[in-house]
Amino acid sequence: MLRWRMNKRIDKPPGKPLATIGQPPTNAYRSSGRPEVTFAIERLIDTAATEMGIDRIALRRRNLIAPRAMPYTNAVGAPYDSGTYEANMDLALRIADRDGFKARRKAAAKRGKLLGLGLANYVESSIGAPKERVEITVRPDGRVNVVIGTQPSGQGHETSFAQVVADLLAVPVDTIDIIMGDTDIVSAGGGSHSGRSMRHAATVIAKAAPDMIARGKQIAALVLQTTADQIEFAGGRFASPHSNRTFDLLDLAKEATRLALPAELKDGLTVAADNEMHDPVFPNGCAVCEVEVDPDTGGVTITRYTAVDDVGRCINPMIVDGQTHGGIAQGVGEAMWEQCTIDAGSGQPLCGSFMDYGMPRSNALPSFTTEIVEVLSPTNPLGIKAGGEGGTTPALAVVINAIVDALKAYGIRDITMPATPFTVWQAIQAAKARHQS
Repeated sequence: MLRWRMNKRIDKPPGKPLATIGQPPTNAYRSSGRPEVTFAIERLIDTAATEMGIDRIALRRRNLIAPRAMPYTNAVGAPYDSGTYEANMDLALRIADRDGFKARRKAAAKRGKLLGLGLANYVESSIGAPKERVEITVRPDGRVNVVIGTQPSGQGHETSFAQVVADLLAVPVDTIDIIMGDTDIVSAGGGSHSGRSMRHAATVIAKAAPDMIARGKQIAALVLQTTADQIEFAGGRFASPHSNRTFDLLDLAKEATRLALPAELKDGLTVAADNEMHDPVFPNGCAVCEVEVDPDTGGVTITRYTAVDDVGRCINPMIVDGQTHGGIAQGVGEAMWEQCTIDAGSGQPLCGSFMDYGMPRSNALPSFTTEIVEVLSPTNPLGIKAGGEGGTTPALAVVINAIVDALKAYGIRDITMPATPFTVWQAIQAAKARHQS
């Protein structure tokens, strides 16, 4: 007998009582699973450094994979294709002004506050659905339609995809219409998840672009009454050495309406491309966080936050920075405030609304310092990795590492998440009690 309680399937053996589960369903959140794994690894490294009396940054430096070792297959078979991990860490520490930390810590101590510095490196995999399709049409009215099977939820795909099309086809970016999410028009695609969209979209667009140029040469040859092998495409213009007339793709779309096109060109300047890509990519980076703890209240304030992220080729730095900012906020929220508590007796959530649930807000966060590193991936034509989840992946670890560093004078070696003021205050009081006993 099968029963369902929310999203949990329960198999009821004959003659046995039925158990019900009162918790709500769960689903993937940003960078699903990666922040938790990074948290475990980076906390273990800090703990190991403390136990062995080794500088935590030096311990990391000993174990970071060097660029000359790439491609590198790790212990579980993941094929890291490229990366400059140690350089990322050094850059993050320099931007975060690690050398000035001791002076800032002394200044904080004079104000009765505890300053801590945390660091976390990360490598994450990005795969996602392997198939993607694009259909590109240059219309006689001067517009370029790009139909693609991803659906954005705030990532700025309309801008980034248009930039790739504009660069590869040499058409003005403001003439491009990116069409997504309409199942009457979009025939196939892999959707938007797992940091796949920019990489898969750019790859399939890059695959379609030569076909569009080839069709453009054929139509230009008809207009100029020559053969396609006599047509050159350079600087966004189609030209023949036997004519002083030149055309861009928008011009040719208009010219095509005046021609009796052969059967193979009856659709004019329309191309489609499909691609299937199974190779993962491995965006990576380093985050450095500085926190100030009030020992009387347990309150924690993030005073500095630096993120260095290798996203491969970066199509639009402003969009990537925005993705990083949002990802950091989500990760910090989990580390410091967010907690879904269920009453054990009734199964009732104790956070009935966002009035009761601690979420990150802009006034609780500092101005982030972000830096983009572009080490191209050899797995796809444009060298793209991913940039949507790197902000979240190291955030849990770097925040807790910073808090523990601030509290190390008390002998505190770990703090559970979320590190709310009450949690931190309890840890301080327990440490004081141990010292007094």
